[in-house]
Amino acid sequence: MFCKVNKEREIMKIKAAVLICLMAVVVFLVGGGIKLAAAAAKSEKGGLEIGVVSIEKVIRNCQRSANYREEAVASRDMKEAELNKLMKEVEAEEAGLKTLKPESPDRMARTKELFEKRASIQARQKFYEQELMLKEQRMIEGLYKDILRIVGEISEQKGLAFVFERSEPELPAVNLNELSMIIKTGKVLYSGGGVDISDEVIARLDAEK
Repeated sequence: MFCKVNKEREIMKIKAAVLICLMAVVVFLVGGGIKLAAAAAKSEKGGLEIGVVSIEKVIRNCQRSANYREEAVASRDMKEAELNKLMKEVEAEEAGLKTLKPESPDRMARTKELFEKRASIQARQKFYEQELMLKEQRMIEGLYKDILRIVGEISEQKGLAFVFERSEPELPAVNLNELSMIIKTGKVLYSGGGVDISDEVIARLDAEK
C-alpha cells in the first residue's frame, strides 16, 4: 500500500513538471510571435532598421584615398628616379672595369665595391617598398576607424539597428583560391530592403578633410 502511494505521488510530480514545461513553451512561442508581429508592423510602416555600406566603395571613392594615391605616386616616382640614377652610376663604373686587367688588385677592389653598391641599392629598394606598404596600411587603418565612427553616427540619426557591409565581388576570379576567398568573405548576399548609406559616408568623410 505504501509503495502504491509513493508511485502515485511520483506520477503526479512528473505530470506537474511536464505541464510547467508546456506552459513555458507556449509563453515563449506567444512572446516570439508578438515580437515578430511588431517587427512586421514596423516594417510595413516604413520603419527600416537595416542599413548596408560598401567599405570598398567608400575607401576607393573618398577624397582622402585620392589624395593618398597622388602622394604615393609622386613619392614612388621620386624614389624610382633616385634608384635608377644610382644604378646607372654603378653600370657606368662596371663598364670602366673593362679597361683594367682581370687579375689586377685594383679591379678586384673596385669589383667588390660595385657589388656592395648593387646590394645597397637592392636593399634600399626593398626598404622603400616596405615603407610604402606600411604607409598605405596606416592610412587605411585610420580611414577605416573614421568610417566606423561615421557609420555609427548615421545609424543613430536614421534609427538603424544594424548596418551590414556589402561589396560587389569582382568576377570572374583570377583563380580558384581567389574565388573561394570571395565566397567565404561575402557578408550580405541581398539587401533589397536595406538603406545603402555608402554615398553618405563618403560625403561626410570628404567634409572632414
